[in-house]
Amino acid sequence: MDIMLPKVRKAVFPAAGHGTRFLPATKAQPKEMLPLVDKPLIQYAVEEAVRSGIPNIIIVTGRGKSAIEDHFDVSFELEHVLEVREKQELLGVVRGISEMINVAYVRQKEALGLGHAVLRARELVGEEPFAVVLSDDVIDAETPCLRQLLDVYEAHGASVLALMEVPKENVSAYGVVQAEPVRYNGGEDRLFRIRSLVEKPLPGEEPSNLAIIGRYVLTPDIFTSLEATEPGRGGEIQLTDGLRHLLGTRPIYGYRFEGKRYDAGDKLGFLKATVEFALQRADLGSEFREYLKRLLNSGG
Repeated sequence: MDIMLPKVRKAVFPAAGHGTRFLPATKAQPKEMLPLVDKPLIQYAVEEAVRSGIPNIIIVTGRGKSAIEDHFDVSFELEHVLEVREKQELLGVVRGISEMINVAYVRQKEALGLGHAVLRARELVGEEPFAVVLSDDVIDAETPCLRQLLDVYEAHGASVLALMEVPKENVSAYGVVQAEPVRYNGGEDRLFRIRSLVEKPLPGEEPSNLAIIGRYVLTPDIFTSLEATEPGRGGEIQLTDGLRHLLGTRPIYGYRFEGKRYDAGDKLGFLKATVEFALQRADLGSEFREYLKRLLNSGG
C-alpha cells in the first residue's frame, strides 16, 4: 500500500528585513509594501501561493511591519466609504485582499538571516512540508513558479528549490548549486538532483551558473538542520547552509522554472518590473507604451 504524501498547505513569507537598498522609501514602510504598479510586492507573491493551491500564509514580520498586517486585514472604514460612494469594483478588490487567504504572523525580533526567519515559523508550520516565498523575487509565469515546484515535490516527495541560470559575472550574488540533471516530463534540462550548495561563492569558485531563486518547497526536517547550523557572518543563519546540512540525510531537487523573474529587491530590477507589468495591463499598457515611444523619440 502506497504511503500518502503529505500535502503542502502552508507558505512562509519572510518579511522582517530592513529594506536598506530602498532607503529612504523604506524608512517608515516595509519594502514588501512598495507598490509594483498598484499592488504591493508581497501581494503578488501571496497571489502566486493562492494560485498554486496553498491557502494558509505565515508571514514572518519584525518591528515597523504593521502595514503588512493592515493590508491583509479587513478595513471596515475604507469598505464603508467605497460602499457609500458606490465604487463596487474597488470595493470588490479591497474585500478580495482580506478574503483570499488564512494568514498568521510570527515575529523575528532581529533579522538574523533567512534560515533564522524560516526557523521562527516552526511552531506554526508543524511537522508538515511547507513552501517558502521571498516577495523580492517577482516571477511572471503562465503556471505559477510555486506550482511548478509543488508538481516536482508531489512526484519525488523531497525538498525542491527554484533554480535559474545567471550570467557568470553575477553568480557570486546568489546561492549556487552543484547538480546533475534528472529526466522529468520527457526532458533533462529542467530538473536536477542537487549534490552541493554554496552561498555567494567567490568569483572563480562557483560550482555552476544555476542560482537559487526565492521559491522553496521544504520537508519539515529542514527545521532540525537549521537548528544544527552554526551562525555565519553577522551572526546570521543562512537557509543555504541548512539545506547543505539536510543533504546529508535527504535528497534535494532543483527545478529550473519556466517564467521570467524580476529582482524587485534591487532598484533597477524593481523599475524593470514596474515598466513591464504596466505594459501588460489592459487599462494602462497601450497609453503607457505610446508614452515610452514618445519619450525615446524625444531623446528624454
